[in-house]
Amino acid sequence: MESSHAAPEFFARLFRSNAPPRELSLGDVAGCVVTQNDLLWVDLLAPNVQTLDELWRSCKLPELARLLLESGSTPLVEREGQHFWARTVTVTPAQGDELVSGAVLICVAGPNQVITYHTEEIEFLAALRESAHGAVIGGLSSESFVATLLDHQLSGYFQAVSDFECAVEHLESDMSTNDIEANIVELQRLRRWASRLRRMLAPHRSVFGALSRPDFRPSESREAERHFGALDTRFERAMDMIENARELVIGSFELFSGQVALRTNGAMRVLTFVTVIAGVLATFVGALGMNFEASLFQTRDAGFWSIVGGLLLFSGAMTWLGWRRRWF
Repeated sequence: MESSHAAPEFFARLFRSNAPPRELSLGDVAGCVVTQNDLLWVDLLAPNVQTLDELWRSCKLPELARLLLESGSTPLVEREGQHFWARTVTVTPAQGDELVSGAVLICVAGPNQVITYHTEEIEFLAALRESAHGAVIGGLSSESFVATLLDHQLSGYFQAVSDFECAVEHLESDMSTNDIEANIVELQRLRRWASRLRRMLAPHRSVFGALSRPDFRPSESREAERHFGALDTRFERAMDMIENARELVIGSFELFSGQVALRTNGAMRVLTFVTVIAGVLATFVGALGMNFEASLFQTRDAGFWSIVGGLLLFSGAMTWLGWRRRWF
């Protein structure tokens, strides 16, 4: 749930396992003493350079992690000493004509402290800032807290896939009533949607794979190992769902092709039936145009209208017979 207030540029909260959480100012962070049972979380939303300088100095964060803030958006993970940092892409609500949008989220973790950096508001971070579960978070290590944040990040992809599946079902239910051009446009949109999700999530394989390796994590916590292992499994599930989403588009295209084939087949059956009727009528008229004298040709107008009526009656009878037998 998004906050009704404007998102702060700087937000810091000290979580304690045996006490209520306490919000801190930038100045308080420098003198804050974080014990083994505490967790300091600092959330930065497009901060200015002075804020970053003071925070990096106060928390004694690696300069390599600082360089990560302005070096692109490709997901990656690195470490130095007791600190590690990860850059990921989260799913954000689409704006305008965009199918799906992404926002870069950078997590820098050290002993009992986690710093998150992003330039766009992220829904689950806003909800976490308003959360009252301080004692639960205070009992987490910095690694487990990062795993929690990345789990929320993956949840955004699961929700995006769920929205995609709903769009596919809506298309398939309306495919028989929509015109062909509208179906083609929607299929193209869904294909771009699935491809965009895959391009956003696939590069994270190196991130979750590295975090799940025992030789990467700064600590030897079994709890963190379990959390990151589960996170890697959840990532693979998300990738499988996105791959299935692409197959759903292929299945919808095959259904669309079948619908077009049925419509074409129906049109061809009508044209074939009309061609047969027209051929039979042409045979009758051609027979009447042969050069020999018959009493029929002496009846003048009565004979002409009788022939026309007979042709119309024959056409009507054949049309009724074709409709009854579902030839068209």
